[in-house]
Amino acid sequence: MKKSRYSPQQIAKILKEFDNGKTAAEISREYCISTAAFYKWRERYGGMNGKELKRLKDLEEENRRLKQMYANLSLDHQMAKEIIEKKL
Repeated sequence: MKKSRYSPQQIAKILKEFDNGKTAAEISREYCISTAAFYKWRERYGGMNGKELKRLKDLEEENRRLKQMYANLSLDHQMAKEIIEKKL
Protein backbone atom coordinates (compact mmCIF):
# COMPACT_ATOMS: atom_id res chain seq x y z
CA MET A 1 0.00 0.00 0.00
CA LYS A 2 1.34 3.42 -0.94
CA LYS A 3 2.26 5.64 1.98
CA SER A 4 0.49 8.99 2.07
CA ARG A 5 2.53 12.19 1.80
CA TYR A 6 0.43 13.67 4.57
CA SER A 7 0.27 12.55 8.18
CA PRO A 8 -3.11 12.05 9.86
CA GLN A 9 -2.64 15.33 11.74
CA GLN A 10 -1.99 17.18 8.47
CA ILE A 11 -5.09 15.65 6.87
CA ALA A 12 -7.18 16.71 9.87
CA LYS A 13 -5.75 20.26 9.57
CA ILE A 14 -6.56 20.38 5.85
CA LEU A 15 -10.14 19.23 6.46
CA LYS A 16 -10.49 21.80 9.26
CA GLU A 17 -9.51 24.56 6.79
CA PHE A 18 -12.36 23.47 4.54
CA ASP A 19 -14.76 23.65 7.48
CA ASN A 20 -13.50 27.18 8.20
CA GLY A 21 -14.50 28.42 4.75
CA LYS A 22 -11.75 27.67 2.24
CA THR A 23 -12.89 26.14 -1.03
CA ALA A 24 -11.82 22.69 -2.17
CA ALA A 25 -10.07 24.20 -5.21
CA GLU A 26 -7.98 26.55 -3.03
CA ILE A 27 -6.99 23.71 -0.72
CA SER A 28 -6.14 21.46 -3.66
CA ARG A 29 -3.84 24.08 -5.16
CA GLU A 30 -2.21 24.97 -1.85
CA TYR A 31 -1.40 21.38 -0.84
CA CYS A 32 -0.87 19.95 -4.36
CA ILE A 33 -3.59 17.32 -4.11
CA SER A 34 -6.40 16.51 -6.48
CA THR A 35 -9.92 17.56 -5.59
CA ALA A 36 -10.89 13.88 -5.81
CA ALA A 37 -8.32 13.04 -3.13
CA PHE A 38 -9.60 15.88 -0.98
CA TYR A 39 -13.21 14.72 -1.23
CA LYS A 40 -12.15 11.13 -0.54
CA TRP A 41 -10.41 12.31 2.66
CA ARG A 42 -13.48 14.33 3.58
CA GLU A 43 -15.77 11.34 3.07
CA ARG A 44 -13.51 8.96 4.97
CA TYR A 45 -12.17 11.17 7.76
CA GLY A 46 -14.71 13.98 8.09
CA GLY A 47 -15.35 14.94 11.71
CA MET A 48 -12.24 13.24 13.12
CA ASN A 49 -9.41 14.98 14.90
CA GLY A 50 -5.72 14.17 14.46
CA LYS A 51 -5.56 11.56 17.24
CA GLU A 52 -8.59 9.66 15.98
CA LEU A 53 -7.23 9.76 12.45
CA LYS A 54 -3.84 8.40 13.55
CA ARG A 55 -5.54 5.62 15.52
CA LEU A 56 -7.66 4.70 12.49
CA LYS A 57 -4.59 4.57 10.23
CA ASP A 58 -2.75 2.39 12.77
CA LEU A 59 -5.70 0.00 12.98
CA GLU A 60 -5.92 -0.22 9.18
CA GLU A 61 -2.21 -1.08 9.00
CA GLU A 62 -2.54 -3.70 11.73
CA ASN A 63 -5.55 -5.20 9.93
CA ARG A 64 -3.54 -5.39 6.69
CA ARG A 65 -0.68 -7.21 8.46
CA LEU A 66 -3.07 -9.66 10.13
CA LYS A 67 -4.76 -10.46 6.82
CA GLN A 68 -1.34 -11.13 5.27
CA MET A 69 -0.39 -13.40 8.18
CA TYR A 70 -3.65 -15.31 7.81
CA ALA A 71 -3.10 -15.76 4.08
CA ASN A 72 0.41 -17.12 4.66
CA LEU A 73 -0.74 -19.52 7.37
CA SER A 74 -3.64 -20.70 5.24
CA LEU A 75 -1.27 -21.43 2.37
CA ASP A 76 1.12 -23.32 4.68
CA HIS A 77 -1.78 -25.34 6.05
CA GLN A 78 -2.99 -26.23 2.57
CA MET A 79 0.50 -27.35 1.52
CA ALA A 80 0.84 -29.49 4.66
CA LYS A 81 -2.50 -31.17 3.93
CA GLU A 82 -1.38 -31.98 0.38
CA ILE A 83 1.91 -33.46 1.60
CA ILE A 84 0.12 -35.61 4.19
CA GLU A 85 -2.37 -36.85 1.59
CA LYS A 86 0.47 -37.84 -0.78
CA LYS A 87 2.21 -39.86 1.95
CA LEU A 88 -0.93 -41.85 2.74
